[in-house]
Amino acid sequence: MSSNEHRHEDRTPGEHRGSALAEAGTYFLGLVLALGLTAISFWAIRTHMLWGPGVPIGLCVLAIAQMGIHLVFFLHITSGPDNTNNVLALAFGVLIVFLVVAGSLWIMANLNANMMPMPAMMSPQTQP
Repeated sequence: MSSNEHRHEDRTPGEHRGSALAEAGTYFLGLVLALGLTAISFWAIRTHMLWGPGVPIGLCVLAIAQMGIHLVFFLHITSGPDNTNNVLALAFGVLIVFLVVAGSLWIMANLNANMMPMPAMMSPQTQP
């Protein structure tokens, strides 16, 4: 087996394989996996078979798995050397989203700490 043939077989699921039928198959597999994870998360909320406090943790795990499915099968984020720009763009996007969310939470926490309490704000103010 030559090195080119070995490299051709050693691919991640979201990587382009060349034929349109194979690409459609990977999209279909990603769709089935994503729908399966969605159905499992709805099942986890509605069932009483799971320990109550463990449901949010399970949903977080399922959400992270779903993000992984989307990244690999639909956005074709792989670990190949030709995919470095996509990974850097994804990391930059995650950084920006984190900064916006963290900054918003910080601003809201400071506003909450510096606001006048509601009963004092609602009472009529008397001037001397």
